Amino acid sequence: MKSFHLHLVSDATGETLHSVARACLSQFEGIEPVEHVWPMTRTQGQMDRVLAAIAAHPGIVLYTLVNSTFRQSLHDACRKLQLPCISVLDPVFMGLGAYLGLEARGQPGRQHLMDAHYFDRIDAMHFAIAHDDGQMLETLAQADVVLVGVSRTSKTPTCQYLANRGIKAANVPLVPTSAPPPELLNLKGPVVVGLTKDPSRLVQVRRNRVRMLNQDEETDYTDLEVVKKEMASARRLYARQNWPAIDVTRRSIEETAAAIMQIVQQHREQAQ
Repeated sequence: MKSFHLHLVSDATGETLHSVARACLSQFEGIEPVEHVWPMTRTQGQMDRVLAAIAAHPGIVLYTLVNSTFRQSLHDACRKLQLPCISVLDPVFMGLGAYLGLEARGQPGRQHLMDAHYFDRIDAMHFAIAHDDGQMLETLAQADVVLVGVSRTSKTPTCQYLANRGIKAANVPLVPTSAPPPELLNLKGPVVVGLTKDPSRLVQVRRNRVRMLNQDEETDYTDLEVVKKEMASARRLYARQNWPAIDVTRRSIEETAAAIMQIVQQHREQAQ
């Protein structure tokens, strides 16, 4: 495993920078980055500490900085140390500026302004929490999307991810011993998406869950044949209700959410 130092320098939260770095590094095998994260770098004193750390632990430098003085300082220091120094947003800024005929404002953290979109995300987060695990069924119709699935199909974390994108997401569990609530079956307006998972993998996840809770692992909850029937029943429900279904077995939360957002977008376009 090849280890190397990676410096992520940002004048805002560093979320964008970290996401880009993670996406790029995932394409390389056999590497182990030692990350040095420097968010909210907005003063000369903060920049001096960054430069000192880079000199002490030389490595690749990725940055999102709009201050021209800090950018130049970073490039000068890296040039002396013969280190790569890469601005991850410059090509995007240049492409957008050339096409739009406009100049970027150069103001750090503008994507985190508390504007209408910000408050939409906050509202969506509150909604997801209030409507988790079949709660508040009386206001289910206010959702943008409702996720349905048996236990441990990643309904809650997917709703939380969608909420962070400003989508009001609720989730309703399917319980083998109970019929789906009428509020769900008669729902008009929101798109309903069913989640499925390979039964064998689902049993593994459930076993890990009950082990963490120090409970008996040998129950119907973790019996493969019972889980197969449970999943088959869920699929029949999705087909009967004409709900789109997504198999989350080999999908990350982000991939599942991306597929759901496409469905929500299509639903909105058809409703127009």
